[in-house]
Amino acid sequence: MSKTAKSANVTKPVKPAKTSRAARPAASPKKAAAPAKSAYAQAGVDIDLEATAIKALIKNLKYKRKGSYRMMGTVGHFAGLIDFGPLALALTTDGVGTKMLVADQQEDWSTVGIDCIAMNVNDLYVMNMEPIAFVDYIATDKLSMEKMAQIGKGLNEGARQANIDIVGGETASLRGLVHGLDLAGACLGVQKKDKIITGEKIKPGNKIVGIPSTGVHSNGLSLARRIVEKYGDYDKKLKNKKTLGAELLTPTRIYSEVLKVTAKCTVHGMCHVTGGGLLNFKRLSEYGFVIDNPIKPPEIFRWMQKAGDISVEEMYRTFNMGMGYAFIVPEKSVACVTRMVPGAQVVGTVVEEPGAWLGEMEIR
Repeated sequence: MSKTAKSANVTKPVKPAKTSRAARPAASPKKAAAPAKSAYAQAGVDIDLEATAIKALIKNLKYKRKGSYRMMGTVGHFAGLIDFGPLALALTTDGVGTKMLVADQQEDWSTVGIDCIAMNVNDLYVMNMEPIAFVDYIATDKLSMEKMAQIGKGLNEGARQANIDIVGGETASLRGLVHGLDLAGACLGVQKKDKIITGEKIKPGNKIVGIPSTGVHSNGLSLARRIVEKYGDYDKKLKNKKTLGAELLTPTRIYSEVLKVTAKCTVHGMCHVTGGGLLNFKRLSEYGFVIDNPIKPPEIFRWMQKAGDISVEEMYRTFNMGMGYAFIVPEKSVACVTRMVPGAQVVGTVVEEPGAWLGEMEIR
């Protein structure tokens, strides 16, 4: 069975046999041959190179603070933890990325502030941290009052949805270094130590409950823009009557309901499906994650795959494909989660063998 077939229908991925890895953990599926150069890499983002570069940076981060309030754990999860007595603080940072170029093209910057906050707070929710404070960073070659005002409105709406304070920020005019405007931020979260969820309780047999995304969110925009600009245009309307421009600017969903779910349901781990798609699950555990009943991808993903002739594997290692967040829970907790979160569904199972799969297709 080919694991790199092009143009397969992403709404009907091949499902594993009933006696697959979950029943035979020692079995080793054939490795898919890595493409010479992915479409995403051709668009300017090489996921594998980024991972290698990050490792080169991290290996030199050796200094550890002395005294109180030291770092808990290691670098590599969705957020970094700080020991604060009976509490743990968490810090995360992220930005809007090249979605800003779509906002420029559409001359609409009113929602990118939501994206900026969403990309940060969602990474905190993954560890059951409650976001409380945020700072933004804007770097630009030229200040625009209209852009700044619209960005402010989006940041305010994101803060409202996540229930956080924006306590400050920085605006830097960097003509010659920056071309356009880059929006990023950092978020502080807090939680009692015994309520932190890191994924260490994940075990084979746990169910993966997927939560729908609102669309592309804020990852994979370099490839998305390339496909739209080469095979369509931003004003092209899809069958759902939305233009491609409007689809790409739909703000990232803020999964604020997570804290209520973890207070009511037993949750062993959570995943924010961002850049890297299904590969994000590998950050949670040494076990494997088989997605054999994926959420149906929204039309924007189906259009991009067909128009750009992108393989199923690359779609699921670049985009969220309609699942922006996931809970990993014991089977007895599935009903609790699906009852509390509209649209939630069981999408897969945790297995012994490390990795991430879409059916029988390994995502690498």
